[in-house]
Formats: sequence, structure tokens, C-alpha cells
Amino acid sequence: MALTPATFLRQRRLSLTASLAALAGLAVAMPLVGVILAALGTETADIAARDIARYALTSAWLALLVGIITAAAGTLAAWLVVMYHFPGRNHFAWALALPLAVPAFALAYGYADLFDVAGALRTGLRDATGHDLPFEMRSIGGAAFILSAAFYPYVYLAMRAAFLNQSVNVLEAARMLGCSGRAALWRIALPMARPALAAGTALAVMETLADYGAVQFLSVQTLTTGVVRAWSVYGSTVSAARFALPLLAAAALLLWIERAGRKGQTHEGGKARWRALDPEPLGSAARWLAFAFCLMLLSAGLVLPVGWLAWNLGQASPDWARLIGATRNSLFLGLAGAAVTVALATMLAIGTRHLPLAARVASLGYATPGAVMAIGLLAPAGVIWNLAPGSGAVIAIMLLILAYAARLMAAALEPIDAGLARVTPSMRHAARTLGRTESGAALAVELPVARGAMMTAGLIILIDILKELPATLILRPFDFDTLAVIANNYALDERLGQAGLPSILIILLSLPAVIWLTRRIAHARPGA
Repeated sequence: MALTPATFLRQRRLSLTASLAALAGLAVAMPLVGVILAALGTETADIAARDIARYALTSAWLALLVGIITAAAGTLAAWLVVMYHFPGRNHFAWALALPLAVPAFALAYGYADLFDVAGALRTGLRDATGHDLPFEMRSIGGAAFILSAAFYPYVYLAMRAAFLNQSVNVLEAARMLGCSGRAALWRIALPMARPALAAGTALAVMETLADYGAVQFLSVQTLTTGVVRAWSVYGSTVSAARFALPLLAAAALLLWIERAGRKGQTHEGGKARWRALDPEPLGSAARWLAFAFCLMLLSAGLVLPVGWLAWNLGQASPDWARLIGATRNSLFLGLAGAAVTVALATMLAIGTRHLPLAARVASLGYATPGAVMAIGLLAPAGVIWNLAPGSGAVIAIMLLILAYAARLMAAALEPIDAGLARVTPSMRHAARTLGRTESGAALAVELPVARGAMMTAGLIILIDILKELPATLILRPFDFDTLAVIANNYALDERLGQAGLPSILIILLSLPAVIWLTRRIAHARPGA
């Protein structure tokens, strides 16, 4: 067919969403490209290959431990609150996700201080028994415990949503055929929810690989601490970038696992599928065991460490002017970063029909520490600062927000993708028939349908940015502190009492968003 001017203009309009997706993908891929180019640099690295291998082995071992613990704990907790009646079940259903509001470094501060205070008791036990206690908090075992307590909600939320959406017919048939609760879990529910388990565990492992504050405070040398150490101690961008390469490879693998799992999360059933599940009552002993297990999880991830930090607040004299300024900075970065990330993720999600590779490349940053993103932006930052030397603070904040977007793009893409999946081809065709261009159809049909998913994505990003530490440490302007930076500075000086207040302020800012997200899950089941 001849290419008339009208056809040419129509094709130009049709390519607008793809062009926006390409621009968004390039923006968030910039730090990743910068890391790869820096790693290929000719500068002599200050870190030997054996050091990278040693740090990588520690990261892999820590990720394996956290993956196993979070998968087991999150799955069991979700199964209990969905399938059984026991004391406190309705409260645990949403409260078990509250540790999402707690930064992992805050848990590390609370437990480290608690164990230090318990040192006298520990010495007494050693003297009485002749043996030292086998568990040391500042170790890889302690780090695995703390990160599992912080990240098990990723598995819990994924598995709770999967169990809520499973076919009632299948579970009732299993009961009628004599399956006990344990047999129904292992033989029916768990195989059906395996995609959600893979996705939730992958998210927990990605967060483990990206964590810096907790592992650095606990003296566990992972690839993430290696990145920051290579940059801050040795001043070597090449060494930092080479530490980052294994993390990028791990990110690609984990995102492939998560996406492969999400493809199988829908199981069609009959109308009875959407009937409310009828939880079974537990026996007198089992119901209290279920209560104790859920309480233990909630205590480990929230009540015990945060309660200890709150208990010790009276021992410190807070600098309220500094804390208020840091709170304002944290909220500004969180809201701006969430808005930019959601906007870029929406462009990518709508344009993935044309450029599926762009969304996958842009998602690689989720398992990559914020420090890596900052390292990747140092070269363009230097160029921009030379071109506009008087705008250093503004450029630094813009680059910091871009680093957040690159780091958290996958967390925004997943809910927005799920929201846009409700837009059927017939809805798009109807909008096109009424004269809308592809971009016009996206504005009139797709964005309104995905509005709730975009809100969810924005809250998730806000929570993560409030807890983000390494990227902020590297890229922030001079004298521009956030609550996470202040808490880290106090902790490095072993002033854990003063580190508690900014940590608790982060939790208080994050809690409303976490509560809204967890309650939303209860209404996510069609027909609820």
C-alpha cells in the first residue's frame, strides 16, 4: 500500500507509546550502562579477583539462607491465616506484613544493642556451663536471621494472595477425599501456588543482595559492601563496578525466575472458585501453636527490635532541628522518586507490546544495590557538573531520583503490568474505532483502568525510598541528610540510642502505606 501523508502521520502517532517506552528504558538503563563501561575501564583495579570471589560467595550463602527461611516462614504464615481459625487470626492477617515498613538496618541496630546488653547474661551462662553461646549476632547467621525477619513479608503477601485466589472446589474436594490440612498444603495448595512462591522468594533474595545498611553494620562482607568499600575507601570506580557485575547477573536470573513464576499465577475455575473460603477451626493445642508462630514472626520483624529501640529513646538527646530537616528531605525524595518511577514504569508497561526487551533491561536494577546505581551515574554527573558548575545540588538530587527509579523499576513495573493486564484487546479496539490514536487510547482507557495499580506501585516505591541508604550516601548534595543517612552515621559511631529515633521516624512514615497495601490484598480476590 502506498505511503500517503495521512498514513505516515498515523504511523508516527502509533509509534508515540513505543518512543516513550524507549526513552524511559534508556533513562533507567543509563546507570547500568555506566557500571558496565566503568568495569571495562583500563584503570588498574585495587581489588583482586579473589576478593570479589570471596564477597560473591558470602552473598550467595546469605541469599540462600534468607531464601529458605523466608520461603518456609512466609508460606506457613499465609497458609495459617487463610485456612484456619485461631486466636488473633484477623489481626495477624494484616499485621504480619508490617515489617515491610521497618528498614533492615533498624532491625540490625535493635538486635545488636539488645545482644550487647545481654552480654553479661551471656558471660554468666558461659561461666556456668563451660561453653559459650553458639549464636553471634554480628555474623552471617545473624545477618540471615535479621534479613529474613525483614523480608519474609514478600513471600507472605504473595502466598496469601495466591491461597486466597485458589479454587475452592479443589480444596473442598481434597477435604472430602480425606486430606488433612498438611496433606492439602503439600499436595494441592502449594503446587498451585508455586509461581507465587517463586516470585515472593525471588523478591526477598533480591532485597537481600541489595541490602547495605544491615550487613555493613553486622560486619558481613557481601558484594554490596564491597561496592561501597571500593568507592569510599579506595576511591576506585573500576573496582566498585567490577563488584557490581555479579550482582547484575544475579538480578537477571532472579527477574527471569520472578517473571516465569508470574506467568502461571492465573488458574481458571468455575463460578464456585470465587466463593469465600471457609477456614477450619484448629484444636486446642494447634490453635495456640499457630498463634505462637505468627506472634513469633511479628515479634522478630517488628515488636522486639523496634520496641527495644523505642525503649532506649530516653537515653539520647535528639537534635530535633536536624531530624525535622531530614524528615522533610526524606519525604521530598520519596514522593518525587515515586512519581518519577511510576511515570517511567507506566511508559514502559504500556510500550512493552512494542519493546518487551526495554522493560526487562530496565528491571535489572532491582537486585542491584543503590550504591551500584550511584557508581553508574558518577561519570555523567561529572560531565553535567562541568557544563553547569553552579547547579551542583539540583543536579545531584535529579541524579539521585534517577538512581532510585533505576533501582526500583521492577517493583513499580510488576503491579502496573498486572493492572494493565485487565485491559482487554477489545477495549483498545473500541477506543481506536472511536478515533483515538494509540497514545490517546492509553490515556482514555489504559491509565484509568490501571489507576489503582499505579497507586499501589507509588506506595511501594515510597516505602523503599524512605529506607534507601547507599545511593543517598554517594549522590546526595552536601549537608543534605535523610533519616536513613542520619541513622547510619549514628550507628557507625556506635551511638545506637540516637540511631533509634530516625529509624523509628522512617517506620512511622512507612506504616500508613504498608497498612493500606496489606488491607488492599484482602479485597483483591475477585468476588470479595
